[in-house]
Amino acid sequence: MTTNTASAPRSFSARLQASRRRRSLISLTPLIDVVFILLLFFMLASSFLDLHSIVLDTPAEGSAAPAVEGALLVDVRLDGVRFAGQYVGMDELIQRVRIALADAPDRRVLVRPAERVKLQDAVRILDALSAAGVKQLSLMEAAGSGSRR
Repeated sequence: MTTNTASAPRSFSARLQASRRRRSLISLTPLIDVVFILLLFFMLASSFLDLHSIVLDTPAEGSAAPAVEGALLVDVRLDGVRFAGQYVGMDELIQRVRIALADAPDRRVLVRPAERVKLQDAVRILDALSAAGVKQLSLMEAAGSGSRR
């Protein structure tokens, strides 16, 4: 006598184990689809065009440095900012540069950081001068550093 296992009623525990085996197979495809859609959404929703930048043009290799005659010099030092030989605050610097550029708006403004001045301090001065309307803005090599190549 052979018993037909397919037609025999299965026990509750056997059916529970079979359903657990079926549920443990989780497909990762929907998860990957959701992550991909979120990635696309955040890439498209982000705006990279509103970045504020300071334009500094470097001279071509081998070309002569532009003349500094008649340019305004802003020294960024560890103990403050000097303009025309005097220590000034940020507001006074902007005001004096605007007055100096009123007669000649294409006059160059040179920013020269001292040797151990933090880059952020020099960038803060460049940003303020750029926002004040300076069109010819140049960053000079650090004072006292010479060429160390």
